[in-house]
Amino acid sequence: MKRLAFGCDYPQLRCHSCGTARARQCLAWRVRGKRQPCGVRLFRWAWLIVLLLVGCAPQATRSVPLPTLMPTPTASIDLEATQRVVMTFMDAWQRGDFATMYTLLSPASQEATPLEQFTRLYTDAHNLMTLNTLRITPRTLYRESERVVVFHYDATFATNVLGTFSDEGRDMRLVLDRSSGMWRVAWSLADIFAEMGNGATLRFESSIPRRANIYDRDGDILADQNGVMVEVNVTQDKMPDRQTCITALETALNTSSDALNRQFARAQPNWVVMVGLLEPPAFLTHETRLKTECNATFSQRAIRRYLRGALMPNVLGHVGFPLEDEVPQLVRLGFNAETIIGRAGVERSWDDTLRGKPGGRLTLVGANGVRLRTLAEATTQIPESIWLTIDADLQEYALRAIGEAYLESANTWGITSKGASAVVLDVHTGEVLAMVSYPTYEGNALNPFPAIGREVANSVLADLAENPRNPLLNRPTQGIYPSGSIMKVIDAVAVADTGVYDLTRTYFCSGIWQQGNDVRYDWLAGGHGRMTIPSAIANSCNPFFYQVGFDMNAVDPFLLPNYARRMGLGALTGLGALSEAAGTIPDPDWLRVNRGLTWTYSNAVNLAIGQGEVEVTPLQMTRMYAAIANGGTLYRPQLIRQTGILDQRTQIAIPEVNGRFEVREDVLAMVRRGMCDTVSASYGTAAHIFRGSPLLNIGVCGKTGTAQDAGSRPPHSWFMAYAPADNPRIAIGVMVENAGDGSAVAAPITRRILEWFFFGPFD
Repeated sequence: MKRLAFGCDYPQLRCHSCGTARARQCLAWRVRGKRQPCGVRLFRWAWLIVLLLVGCAPQATRSVPLPTLMPTPTASIDLEATQRVVMTFMDAWQRGDFATMYTLLSPASQEATPLEQFTRLYTDAHNLMTLNTLRITPRTLYRESERVVVFHYDATFATNVLGTFSDEGRDMRLVLDRSSGMWRVAWSLADIFAEMGNGATLRFESSIPRRANIYDRDGDILADQNGVMVEVNVTQDKMPDRQTCITALETALNTSSDALNRQFARAQPNWVVMVGLLEPPAFLTHETRLKTECNATFSQRAIRRYLRGALMPNVLGHVGFPLEDEVPQLVRLGFNAETIIGRAGVERSWDDTLRGKPGGRLTLVGANGVRLRTLAEATTQIPESIWLTIDADLQEYALRAIGEAYLESANTWGITSKGASAVVLDVHTGEVLAMVSYPTYEGNALNPFPAIGREVANSVLADLAENPRNPLLNRPTQGIYPSGSIMKVIDAVAVADTGVYDLTRTYFCSGIWQQGNDVRYDWLAGGHGRMTIPSAIANSCNPFFYQVGFDMNAVDPFLLPNYARRMGLGALTGLGALSEAAGTIPDPDWLRVNRGLTWTYSNAVNLAIGQGEVEVTPLQMTRMYAAIANGGTLYRPQLIRQTGILDQRTQIAIPEVNGRFEVREDVLAMVRRGMCDTVSASYGTAAHIFRGSPLLNIGVCGKTGTAQDAGSRPPHSWFMAYAPADNPRIAIGVMVENAGDGSAVAAPITRRILEWFFFGPFD
């Protein structure tokens, strides 16, 4: 239709040659400078005024009747009815209510297209264009024949990937259903996009960016996208012989003919189909046969690769294909079912950053494969790399120290111990400098296209499935254990800060603590003699802390549990990047609700020595000791230091306080003195381990812990420390499961890691 320039688009009046001399029955007229029949000029000006009020102001279309090319309607045309159907249909489309849209279709349209197919067609189109919102701008409504009315409109599509684009000059036809006397939409594929009515398909040519790298804090690459697989591409109408080609593909790709035929069935004969991926060695083996029997072509695909695969899979995690229920949302973001996404660890928690945003081109392609029209285009948004807070070299040395301890004890505690943890934190920022979970495993094995090769990966996966040590457990954040004696520093803070004990309080440790028939013993036969609070920490005197638990419970059963929670236990640390367990700090309410039992002094005494129902993670305890070192501030542990592209980086690891235990400075000083004596005083439980170490020149403060496990298993071995003593920089926590005394197992590992951190490697 020819258009007039009145600031908006609207159809010219057209003459349909009704055949009458006076043309009184014409429904539309063509304006070409000629004189119109009687009465038409008045109608024309009224029509233009309506257009200016309505056609140029689509936001008001519901309150003002649509402009029409019809004079006063005859009995067979109900303008209000047609307009009501139009607007109901369009409103439903904008809301994605396909069921309501379908009820407005003509019987013939419904017969041709069942509801399920109708819904799928619209859903697929919306997903393909990554539709977010749809806006309809009505233009005109005119009669094409006695039983057909045409709605002329523009559609504007706001999408997640392609931005906003418009499709103007669209027509939708309504027909009068004789059986019901109702106006209905004469729907066809052309009502999605006009070209689809002639067999064209809507196609989104996605441009998915390469996944970004992960670095350690110093810029060493931990994960990149530089591994290589080979794509095998086949065009059906270029196969010399279909069955021969299918057989060759089955062998090369280790797949079935049914799976291959399903892939080909989704494509036109002249489309290039990516049928599978080959590792480089397999490609060299099968290349000649695939070229000869399939006319196959090949291209490279970059794959995820962990350069130090066994160093920190507990932190990095791995990537994989999306689950079935995740695909629709990914498609709406411009990805597809073959997109590799983060499935665990940092790869998962920072997946949006690492994968970027795809660009692409939305086109209409004819049945012959020729592009008919480009609807919209968008460029790819480059993903950002991530720099961890972890020092990869420190991580490697800590892992090595633990691994060598297991080798040296293969015939002793190494038999019973399933695993270990080591956590190193910056005491002033909460940055995680190392987070070791032992035993480790080859992280590349869990990726869908393992850089180590499928055969090696399958061997690793088989071991992971059967390994009783559960290497997949991230022990620093998900392992929960009784804390044993490393809980005693919390007792000391609580009993002194509340005033239940003054700072000069002493207690004679005879080696036995008794309350009625409840008799408990010290770890040192004969006891330690007269103890102050600091010396009780350094000697780890059990009877002293049994009494602390008993006395605090007598004042208020909630005192000690509340201090433990204030100091960060029994709750998530806020790490965020990795899954973590909250642990448990019991109190009278918890015991009643979860065990159906009444709290007694015995529960309080167990809590004081980190036993009973107490459950903590190594990360929680390390953060708590870091807070003792820095004056009582609980920083949120952080694993992500920076994000960015090349040198254009954004600082992510900004110190974030998520808790403070406000205690008197003299109380903290007293507790620190006890911890420092643990390492340096002759009577300290770890003094013999650190004797002769250069660490004594800068000062190390720590606490041993031996936590009884259930049954007859050996106790868990803990050692917590910070250094330097006078100006703390880092806190460290080492925990070895079912390995025995904290001073005998965890403390020597801690010494090695601290010496490497402050003085460099000695071997």
